[in-house]
Amino acid sequence: MKIAVIGCGTVGSGFLELLDEKQALLKDKYNFTPGLVAISDPKIGSVYNEGGLNIKKILSLIENRDNINDYPYGEKGWDSLKTIKDSNADTIVEATPTNIETGEPGLTHIQTALEMGKNVATTNKGPIALAYHKLHDIALRQGCELRFEGTVIAGTPAINLTLLPLAGIRIKEVKGILNGTTNYILTRMESGMSYAEALREAQQKGYAETIPDADVKGWDAVAKIIIIANVLMGGNVTVGDVGRKGIDNITLDEVQQALKDNKHWKLIARARKENGSIKASVTPEVLGEDDPLSRITGVTNAICFTTDVLRDITISGPGAGRRETGFALLSDLIDINRVKGGK
Repeated sequence: MKIAVIGCGTVGSGFLELLDEKQALLKDKYNFTPGLVAISDPKIGSVYNEGGLNIKKILSLIENRDNINDYPYGEKGWDSLKTIKDSNADTIVEATPTNIETGEPGLTHIQTALEMGKNVATTNKGPIALAYHKLHDIALRQGCELRFEGTVIAGTPAINLTLLPLAGIRIKEVKGILNGTTNYILTRMESGMSYAEALREAQQKGYAETIPDADVKGWDAVAKIIIIANVLMGGNVTVGDVGRKGIDNITLDEVQQALKDNKHWKLIARARKENGSIKASVTPEVLGEDDPLSRITGVTNAICFTTDVLRDITISGPGAGRRETGFALLSDLIDINRVKGGK
């Protein structure tokens, strides 16, 4: 497998670290010898070498200079589309930032790669939330693979768990805590912080952006529940179909009163089958102690699947992090290798 990385920020560099660390394991356990041939990123630059790039040298340049244009070998200055089209990469790792409004530039990156018959692994929620069915159809037509485990809860296997080990199960409803930032804020409010104080602390710790609307107003969770509804439940849900309310108007008094009643405020993303269609929402809810999601604290994420055979299945794990999300990309590549005839 020859890999090109499009977008090499926090997640992309976390993926490269793991790809370098796990080379021996990948070869011994999976008969899998992936090689990095190209990187293109608008901030740190780009480099392409058809014979392969030295990952350790690339990571050193990123860490010490925040620029890879001084890499000693290969073509420089290629933009993302030229890298996708003209490199000898057969697999594109797309890790550019999410845009839930248009999906760009990730949507064009992914569609271009798939139309050329190149496999794609992505952590970019926008294209999958907005155009999953279209992209899936292109991949089928071109005989290539599209993987996106990291779009829901980073490396915790929400997508692959359901598509593989739970194949044959009918999912009736999914509800989950899909955004770690909001869960952290609500957890800190239970300790006595105001919303403003908890948000400021989340920003200081790097959990929340300077402009936190994607998290606190529910947009991030909207993208994730759309992916779950459309991929795992066979829906055709759009952004406009999802009822959305964030946590930015929840008061400290409300959180403390719920706590006195042994209940907890959580931002819950939900998708359920109802009269032949799928209804989806993202809204704050007060959960009792008997609900497993009520006990999820801090930046941890969790999902509960209600099924026709196994009743309720709940999984939880890290919902963010450079290595955690980078691991999702690595696991996707392992799966692509398996499907394409690896060990």
